[in-house]
Amino acid sequence: MTEKNNIDRSTLLILSPDQPGLVASVSQFIHMHGGNILDLDQYVDRSESKFFMRVTWDSSEFDLERADFQARFAHDIAEPKNMQWELHSSAVRPRMAIFVSKRSHCLHDILSRLETGEWNVEVPVIVSNHADLEPVARRHGITFEQFEIDSDHKSDETKQLALMKDLNIDLIVLARYMQILTPHMIDEFPNRIINIHHSFLPAFPGSRPYHSAHERGVKIIGATSHYVTTELDAGPIIDQEVVHVSHRDSVADLTRRGRDLEKLVLSRAIWHHLQHQILVSDNRTVIFG
Repeated sequence: MTEKNNIDRSTLLILSPDQPGLVASVSQFIHMHGGNILDLDQYVDRSESKFFMRVTWDSSEFDLERADFQARFAHDIAEPKNMQWELHSSAVRPRMAIFVSKRSHCLHDILSRLETGEWNVEVPVIVSNHADLEPVARRHGITFEQFEIDSDHKSDETKQLALMKDLNIDLIVLARYMQILTPHMIDEFPNRIINIHHSFLPAFPGSRPYHSAHERGVKIIGATSHYVTTELDAGPIIDQEVVHVSHRDSVADLTRRGRDLEKLVLSRAIWHHLQHQILVSDNRTVIFG
């Protein structure tokens, strides 16, 4: 889906030490160069004295090109105030790769959102360690690449990484991809690999959370979407959801009900990322919007 009214928008994400005048200095900079602010949100973590900000503006009359903006903003605002920052443009359509194994529910949900134009994103490839979902990719006109994952994992992941670079991939989504990525892959895409875990983390990490939940007799089950880090199922959490269950629910019941949560939670996490609403600090997220 294109931006509302086809406005050319720029979005700036900022993380910095808290200090007076941050909102004013950023707003004045944007105004001074012809930007009309459409949305501004900020948050201060007082326990750590950290400032988080997201600002979006109509850049159709903006007088700085991207390279000029980066140089001027860095010199005038960011460096003196010790800011970390990212600039994004609605004119740039992100490229997303989907990694799957055999479970198809999350993949089907993602593809349906693409078909309806809900997300302004390109999906040039679906990657898998099995052939099961190739017909799904073919029906949607998306290239399907299968990689046989062996015990050492490294040779095929090297090929996967080369493919990601060849296709200029910006974001990787693990849509129930049942393989553990190596640190090398993760380091190449910091905070740009989104996973869906079929549990309300930090409870029940690993590959069989519904079985573990059933054994413990839990009264709620959940799903968690997070950025992937080298620590298994412990990356910054983007979105979570739960549903109540009872002693009458079997493992199959938990799995069926949990899949509905997985689709919803993963799609919300992808949306937040594509809308540039996420800031990560010390393995925690601030989600604007």
